[in-house]
Amino acid sequence: MVSFLSLPLLLSATLVFFSAITDLNLISVCNSKTTPTQEYLKLPLLHRNPFTSPTEILSSDYHRLSVLHRRSRRQVVKSPVVSGASTGSGQYFVDLQVGTPPQKLLLVADTGSDLVWLSCSACKNCTHRPPGSAFLARHSATFSPYHCFDSACRLVPHPKPSQCKRTRLHSPCRYDYSYADGSTTNGFFSKETTTLRTSSGKQTRVPGLSFGCSFRVSGPAFSGGNFDGAQGVMGLGRGPISFSTQLGRRFGNKFSYCLMDYTIAPAPTSYLMIGGAQNDVISEMSFTPLLINPLSPTFYYIGIKNVFVDGLKLPISPSVWSIDELGNGGTVVDSGTTLSFLAEPAYRLVLAAFKRRVKLPSSAQPNLGFDLCVNVSGVSRLSLPKLSFQLVGKSVVFSPPQSNYFIEAAESVHCLAIQPVELDSGFSVLGNLMQQGFFFEFDKDRSRLGFTRHGCARP
Repeated sequence: MVSFLSLPLLLSATLVFFSAITDLNLISVCNSKTTPTQEYLKLPLLHRNPFTSPTEILSSDYHRLSVLHRRSRRQVVKSPVVSGASTGSGQYFVDLQVGTPPQKLLLVADTGSDLVWLSCSACKNCTHRPPGSAFLARHSATFSPYHCFDSACRLVPHPKPSQCKRTRLHSPCRYDYSYADGSTTNGFFSKETTTLRTSSGKQTRVPGLSFGCSFRVSGPAFSGGNFDGAQGVMGLGRGPISFSTQLGRRFGNKFSYCLMDYTIAPAPTSYLMIGGAQNDVISEMSFTPLLINPLSPTFYYIGIKNVFVDGLKLPISPSVWSIDELGNGGTVVDSGTTLSFLAEPAYRLVLAAFKRRVKLPSSAQPNLGFDLCVNVSGVSRLSLPKLSFQLVGKSVVFSPPQSNYFIEAAESVHCLAIQPVELDSGFSVLGNLMQQGFFFEFDKDRSRLGFTRHGCARP
């Protein structure tokens, strides 16, 4: 998808975030002494009319991956989240209520970036702006920008640090967040109260959420359908200023989601949850470690040991899945990429195994962009090879249903929805299509990813 989700910062900006992690006590949400409870935040995620154009999906996914890979080389509450798949982006959106009184804004939910930012307006009357088109800072009684000498200001990159004058009493913390494709957002690093709904249905007001109040955005990341209708980004990455880190400290330092099957009509509700899962769900989970890549610390890496097609282990070298000393390689779980991407050597073996086993005629449909497409017209019961991933851990196997990696790309045409990663420095990606129908829990305290089909059934 043509997504800015997870469009990463330059390495220097990333290092700024993590060098300042000891200053988290200066962010009021992260300083919360609230004892984690079974209560959690629950934000509905909705998927709208996805995959109307496979070409658009491929183009946007490749754009996203090129930006993510460029970075590698450079080195619980209730709110609705709506998928941006109808725009060809494959993104998921969430409604967030910010300020006092609350203003409702639509943000892109992204596991591959850290900063939470909103499009802001400094105007007082704003009669020309429709509700929800931007955050009106002057209309909120609880909006407060950080001062440029506040230690929390060191968590974000600055345009001109010398502009901070000790003699000025009201010198706000300015940030300039640059993405690898040249897109930027800049404004004031600020704090604000958010109104969220817990799993029990109660509304709770959480003070001091740190976010970027953006007065200017530019670049390809924020133009076209990839950002259509959104007013900002909800970063869910591993960094100290992400939404999941700030709120997670109050609700158990973990988050989870369940992405429902997009083929169901009407589209069922998916959920993003900040906080612990229910005990009956946890008891059914398999766990694999979340790996650390020092050169890409935002992303959620997992380890793949083996890949199976119809139970047959493919002869893929373990080095294909490893992260090297330059930070290249590995496998990322990403909510912002639609398809899945495998390192070239692994992809070629998977593709060859599928071609040997699929007994259906090839499709004559042109320009679909996939290496394996079959004609399923007249087939009453479709049977396709079974794909499984053995992950790091004791007997941890991720076996998605066939609909997660074979999609209907055209009428009576099904295609293998996996693409190769051709760049030497690229990493593999398990996209949101491959994750459908599973409950995923990102546990930061234990540095592990849990998953299960239990708790992610059609409501």
